Amino acid sequence: MATSISHGMFWFLFFALLTNVVVLKVDARAFFVFGDSLVDNGNNNYLATTARADNRPYGIDYPTRRPTGRFSNGLNIPDLISEAIGSEATLPYLSPMLTGRKLLVGANFASAGVGVLNDTGVQFANIIRIGTQMNYLEQYKQRVSDIIGHEETENLISRSLTLITLGGNDFVNNYYLVPFSARSRQYALPDYVVYVISEYRKVLRRLYDMGLRRVLVTGTGPLGCVPAELAQRSRNGECSPELQRAAGLFNPQLQTMIDGLNNELGGHIFIGANIRQSSIDFISDPARYGFVTAKVACCGQGPYNGIGLCTPMSNLCPNRDLNAFWDPFHPSERANRLIVQQIMIGASEYMSPMNLSTIMALDAEENF
Repeated sequence: MATSISHGMFWFLFFALLTNVVVLKVDARAFFVFGDSLVDNGNNNYLATTARADNRPYGIDYPTRRPTGRFSNGLNIPDLISEAIGSEATLPYLSPMLTGRKLLVGANFASAGVGVLNDTGVQFANIIRIGTQMNYLEQYKQRVSDIIGHEETENLISRSLTLITLGGNDFVNNYYLVPFSARSRQYALPDYVVYVISEYRKVLRRLYDMGLRRVLVTGTGPLGCVPAELAQRSRNGECSPELQRAAGLFNPQLQTMIDGLNNELGGHIFIGANIRQSSIDFISDPARYGFVTAKVACCGQGPYNGIGLCTPMSNLCPNRDLNAFWDPFHPSERANRLIVQQIMIGASEYMSPMNLSTIMALDAEENF
């Protein structure tokens, strides 16, 4: 009798697994995330690095009310994209919980501190540089192949959605990290931007070569307007003109590079999300978007709460929805929601060649 029950349970589990695979094949869309602290959801928790967000009050507005490794008071941009497309949130690739069916949802490979260039973020020691993040995708594909087979894995990859956020650290934590940095001695700013863009192109091309076919690529954000830069470089609360110049050079060239790649590859593979524009809207007119301030971080210390890290000893605002910035560098959850709203439904000044809602509708129509 015991053998019979065991045999029956085997077939029940077998058909349950088969059903899950069929559902995945028809309905689900995996989601992959690459990049830096704006999109890291906990990978750095598993690394010996100073670029971590695993202490309170990070996560104070997350459903668990605990720090998760997200550089946010609550949800970050990938969480909110998953929410918007009706998908389960991805787990950090280094999480021991990312096994079995959870793998089929996708994975977040991002790591705080990284940039396009390998020498960006060296001060943080052990972080997952972008080349290693892409190596992890290859490893991921093998792990998923062991569950659903090679052909279905390639189908999962080709039908997936990807988000990549890089570039900001190449300026903040490399070129402008210290006066007369190695990179600033090597390149004038316009030449440095060209170099970073050329290296970024190699990254995007490799993502394509690994089978990814819908890739959201964000701009850098308003680098000179974050509280950390106001605290260091501003006298009267004005944005740093030099860092704004860097963002102003980088973002248009990034979009031009994306357009060129799409023309070369013959499709809308890469979608430019101009985060700089959507961020500046609520930085230039915070009251219009319900913010009390876009200059003072909710969590921090010193001028604009922009000095050092957000820690349990920092100043903490009582209502995080009123601050555009959560900490010296990162938007609050509410600001992230505004950014994702533009990704989903934004017009051409925010999204090129189209927004994510349009992409999803086209893909559904074409059974992408």
